[in-house]
Amino acid sequence: MLPAPRIDDRAANIMNEPRHAHEGDPSLMPKLPAQRPSRVVIEVVSPLVDAGRFPAKVGLGEPVVVTADVFGEGHDAIAAGLRWRTVTAKGGRSPWTELPMTGGVNDRYTGSFLPDRLGRLEFEVIGWSARAETWRRGTVKKVDAGVDVEVELLGGEAILADVLARAAAAKPPADPADIALLQAALAAVGDGDPSPLDDPALTAVFWRFEAREPMAAGGALAVDVDPERGRFSAWYEFFPRSTVDGTDRHGTLRDAIDRLPYVASMGFDVVYLPPIHPIGVVNRKGRNNSTEAAADDVGSPWGIADHTAVHPDLGTLADVRTLVAAGRSHGLELALDIAFQCTPDHPWVTEHPAWFTTRADGTIQYAENPPKKYQDIYPINFETDDWQALWEALADVFRFWIEQGVTIFRVDNPHTKAFPFWEWCVATLRTEHPETIFLAEAFTRPRVMERLAKLGYNQSYTYFTWRQSADELREYFTDLATRTVDYFRPNAWPNTPDILTEQLQHGGRAMFVARAILAATLSANWGVYGPTFELLEHQPIREGSEEYLDSEKYQLRQWSLDAPESLAPLLTRLNEIRRSQPALQHLRTLRFHDTDSSGLLCYSKTDPLGVGTPILCVVNVDGRNRHSGNVHVDPTSFGLGIGHDDEYEVRDLLGGGVYRWRGWHNYVDLTPGRGAAHVFAVSRVEPRPEHGDAA
Repeated sequence: MLPAPRIDDRAANIMNEPRHAHEGDPSLMPKLPAQRPSRVVIEVVSPLVDAGRFPAKVGLGEPVVVTADVFGEGHDAIAAGLRWRTVTAKGGRSPWTELPMTGGVNDRYTGSFLPDRLGRLEFEVIGWSARAETWRRGTVKKVDAGVDVEVELLGGEAILADVLARAAAAKPPADPADIALLQAALAAVGDGDPSPLDDPALTAVFWRFEAREPMAAGGALAVDVDPERGRFSAWYEFFPRSTVDGTDRHGTLRDAIDRLPYVASMGFDVVYLPPIHPIGVVNRKGRNNSTEAAADDVGSPWGIADHTAVHPDLGTLADVRTLVAAGRSHGLELALDIAFQCTPDHPWVTEHPAWFTTRADGTIQYAENPPKKYQDIYPINFETDDWQALWEALADVFRFWIEQGVTIFRVDNPHTKAFPFWEWCVATLRTEHPETIFLAEAFTRPRVMERLAKLGYNQSYTYFTWRQSADELREYFTDLATRTVDYFRPNAWPNTPDILTEQLQHGGRAMFVARAILAATLSANWGVYGPTFELLEHQPIREGSEEYLDSEKYQLRQWSLDAPESLAPLLTRLNEIRRSQPALQHLRTLRFHDTDSSGLLCYSKTDPLGVGTPILCVVNVDGRNRHSGNVHVDPTSFGLGIGHDDEYEVRDLLGGGVYRWRGWHNYVDLTPGRGAAHVFAVSRVEPRPEHGDAA
């Protein structure tokens, strides 16, 4: 063992060690800036997704609201600005458009702009030391305090002259009113008159034309602008092979065309069809998912035997194009299901065996979700050495259907396909066709769902189906409306062909009604699997299962759309309300309010553009029992100038009736079967004139 060093040895070693990391490595030595840096700091910019790794999302007609902390040392005035530009498909950029940001309380600034085209754009927060505004404010304060400002006015002449010169040389030319304002201010200050400095219009002119160097820039951040239906849509799903004419024949795409007026009459704007491709014969599933199919069993549409063909019993590619055109004539867009999986008799299995996983016994691995087995489905192997050809082939499937006029796709189980593929595929397709919309059918872990949204999916299925109590719904949608709202768009469905919840199995008609109201008003995007939903289909294949008995996934069904118990009138009214009320077309403004009853869910929405009526919803989520009590809503939150104790009016758009409420606490009584919910439009009540005043 070596002897311990003496005290003086330790001291010598410490003295010889580098005192800073850069002393041992000259390349780490800080360098003096080549140009004087800006004194302004820009922090906490929003919207920001993963530090700018992914773009935020907005829909056409939805403002991009940007916030940031912008500040500098000391007490000088700070100018904060927002600028944005479009990004072309080839990566070019348009010139910046700028506007001042407002606020500044605790150094927090806000600005917004309204995109006018689809695709990618960039925004950036900028800031600089506002020297002209600092002079103006300081001078005004001294005048107000009775301090002599002769020297300040003398210095101000040079400041105003410089801003005027910049305004006169501006391109495009400055507004003549700005020039006139600066000239008048300069003349007055030259005469020793500080009074024009009280005009707040000078602040805006200074912002536009004063010298900004050195200017701080927060860095360009991306935003993707989606079609309006990416932000706000109502989906209706049906199987075109099932009929509504009372016969048990195989329906066609021509029959689907005949169904369009019915779907449009209910106010839906997206009609979604399960896969329309040829269905494999090998290992075809029979009725109720049995492993042995009878000779007349039609199989599951998700047992795909060719991704770029139409099932011959449904029709032809020409029928698809006709269906697309007919849908648009009714205000409907066609959404097709894209499921990247193959049956054993799919051409890819023989042409590209490397695209699938081979087991140790030489057979191809079929899909499994133990204990479930799907012998009729071969999953794609995204770890194949032939991955580039695979990626191109899958993207070409989308391109093929886009060529037929389809621009909306519901993608089956995207969470079981490689993230890098989706990042490339969705970005490529949306660059080529910014009008496309992708809905992720990803009932999976939250972070996985969110990652798919970051990679470009416009919408996603959600856990709404299983969030049932008021507390569960409040917690879940608060998260959706805040933490992930800049990139994750929920599409709320009460049911799907795969999901018949226990609530719907046993809750009766009132539960169907409550779940429709919740889906349509909580989320800006919603959908139903009809006609099972409007006809109250609720029989599971067995107790404890969420699979339908006699599911359309495995057999033909016949439906009577004019049945007296149909919920079509309710669905129609909900979609009418959604279309007429801009507040319900957004998620970001969703706010929840306390109630006295655990069976009541109360929430409100407002229009981000401030042009619509605030909406206040109160829903009995129980479906079986009456619930009543006060709802506790701050009336000032509606933005209508209603005071804490003022009277205001709530008009029920769903059940009818107009009520006068006052203050924070108002009583609600909801009984299933008679009135499941209120969807109130809130309005200000003008105070009555005092006695003797003019009416």
